Amino acid sequence: MTELKTDTQRPAPHLSDLDESERNHLFSRLQERMPAVWDAVRLGLKDESVVVVPSVTLDPTVPGAGSLSQAFEERLLFLLLLLRQPWLRMIYVTSMPIKPSILEYYLALLPGVIPSHAMARLNLLSVGDSSAVPLSAKLLERPRMLSKILAMIPNRQRCHLIPYSPTALERDIALTLDIPMFATDPRLAELGSKTGCRRLFAEEGVQHPLGVEGLHSFEDVTDSIMSMLEERPSVDEVIVKLNEGVSGAGNALVDLRGIADTADSDRRSEVAQRVRSMQLESPTTPMAAYEAKFEQNGGVVEERIVGVELLSPSVQLRVMPDRSVELLSTHDQLLGGTSGQSYLGCIFPADRAYSRLISAPAITIAERLAREGALGRFAIDFVVKRDTGGRWSAYAIELNLRKGGTTHPFLTLQFLTDGSYDGASGRFLLPGGAQRHLVATDHFESSELRALAVEDLFDIVARHGLHFDQSRQAGVVFHMISSLTEHGRIGLTAVGQSPEEAMRIYEHAQHVLFAEAATAREESRLPG
Repeated sequence: MTELKTDTQRPAPHLSDLDESERNHLFSRLQERMPAVWDAVRLGLKDESVVVVPSVTLDPTVPGAGSLSQAFEERLLFLLLLLRQPWLRMIYVTSMPIKPSILEYYLALLPGVIPSHAMARLNLLSVGDSSAVPLSAKLLERPRMLSKILAMIPNRQRCHLIPYSPTALERDIALTLDIPMFATDPRLAELGSKTGCRRLFAEEGVQHPLGVEGLHSFEDVTDSIMSMLEERPSVDEVIVKLNEGVSGAGNALVDLRGIADTADSDRRSEVAQRVRSMQLESPTTPMAAYEAKFEQNGGVVEERIVGVELLSPSVQLRVMPDRSVELLSTHDQLLGGTSGQSYLGCIFPADRAYSRLISAPAITIAERLAREGALGRFAIDFVVKRDTGGRWSAYAIELNLRKGGTTHPFLTLQFLTDGSYDGASGRFLLPGGAQRHLVATDHFESSELRALAVEDLFDIVARHGLHFDQSRQAGVVFHMISSLTEHGRIGLTAVGQSPEEAMRIYEHAQHVLFAEAATAREESRLPG
């Protein structure tokens, strides 16, 4: 790695001497530099750089949470494709070291760049802590590690922080390094909670499901359901959501069928019983633990939308440093889990039958967020339903003020092809006008896949042609590779020239990995 000299700007403040108000004030001042930093990035200057801190927060009680956190940290390795910019330097931080073979895999994807040249501009740092504690917290506990990062930044005036999710921890890292963060101020996090986004949707006149927000107990949920039934007696199912639930894991389904036949005097007690026996989307979460989280952080309850055909697309946007809004993409989400509310993957672009229908309210929400001071990427989830007449209607259900599951597949495609999403037509177009489509997942998961090692994966890629073909600009890109052996889990993005080809590539890759895992298990049974 190249040794870099630090610039001679003022030292960063000592955060331990500052209270929250002072930190927030300093962060606001720091963020004022972001427009100039962003403009400099596009000039191709020799001293430009980015610091990537892909910190995620997982439930520490989940078996293997620490190693799974590492896999999620590696989910942003698609950002290595930014090194196609010939002068850009990148500092990428993880909890544990990244396998060299995984790095080689990503650097080999770089179009028109010699991997060794990119590697010379890449500085990798690992904390050496495999616990389930968020990476940002690990860094803040280790001032010398932050000093190492600071020493690698050639010019803080042309550097910014790229987080996975902007929290107060990432804010403090930005302050310590004295570089702005291309993400929303953590003080706006409430807007992305289930309660906050419902209120925002209502204030902006964006259609969303019937429901009640700002709840803090199962008693509140019961009372809210009673009021919803008075307004709409036909409601058969409602969804209870934790304010801070991610990927549907904080959701629960309450079955209200037959409630209308209950005597008025018994109806509330029956609803309360249904709430107590609701079906949690996370099969590993005890009801008592769910209730405790609900009481602590709050949540909402809302009607489950039904229709002849029901789908769950999302829209990805970003607010630029100059407060302009960009529509980046639309996706159809692949959902699964106990009641079909858990995010598993996505198809891009979303069906053109409703892609523009969800884009218009998404832009309305984005413009409000820009006025509030939001910055960077975020996604808005919708439910769309088709009635018997073939008409589609859309309901906004969630706002994610962070990089989500649709971020890395889309940016992988964009960085590899230099294409862009055309919101008017709902198509992703290459510079020459050709279309591309993708199918992606973070959750290709089976205990059978644990028979494969990381090195096996790259051997399989070579033997079966499971790679991204630059000449056709189609193929497969794998991610979360380090979780393959321990968790039997890997992510993949399949790119095709048509929706059908993307799905064929996606299914073929899964079939090949299953077959190779079966072969590996058979070989393990051979004597000697």
